[in-house]
Amino acid sequence: MLVKDWMTKDPVTITDETSMMKAIHLMKERRFRRLPVLHRGKLVGMVTDRDLKEASPSKATTLDVHELYYLLAELQIKEIMSKNPLAVSPEDTVEHAAQLMLENTISGLPVVDKSDQLVGIITQSDVFKAFMHITGIRQGGVQYALRLEDRPGLIKEVVDLLRDKGARFVSLLSSYATTREGFRDVYIRVKNLTPDAAQAAKAELASRYEVLYMIQEEDKS
Repeated sequence: MLVKDWMTKDPVTITDETSMMKAIHLMKERRFRRLPVLHRGKLVGMVTDRDLKEASPSKATTLDVHELYYLLAELQIKEIMSKNPLAVSPEDTVEHAAQLMLENTISGLPVVDKSDQLVGIITQSDVFKAFMHITGIRQGGVQYALRLEDRPGLIKEVVDLLRDKGARFVSLLSSYATTREGFRDVYIRVKNLTPDAAQAAKAELASRYEVLYMIQEEDKS
């Protein structure tokens, strides 16, 4: 999955000379949590709702309302933004973007092309949508989770068993993160199985392999 297929294209932006007050109003009005900051069309920073909160005077301020509004109107975004933000390319994978967000504790990344032009923004919500898509959860069906030895041909055996039961495959994922050495956890989502056929498949799988769980879910597509 590539970033270009999941990002928000042509995002709303501000310039580095935008006032803090205008940025606050824009974020509240559009319900944004972050805004890319441009200077002469080039990406130079990112500002988040947290940046704005931290830069705002505290409720204990001695400023009167006119002084407060003057301060917010005069303070420019370039004074509080995060400069030279991490960015990804439209051709990067969503997984790479997710890794950057996780490792750097950020919830969104600007997307720039080869000319350093801003073309989009990808957020945690976009990653969640991509994850839901690749797992096929909105299509419902039955998900089988198995712990299998990490040897060639074993997944094909499971696939063939389910296919013989009449299953239509929606997704197949595997992970080494939560299992012991020499094994991997495999998650298979299928459709077109009646409840009785799904239980029969589970019983036959359990007679040959370690079945972690089976979950029946409704179609939400």
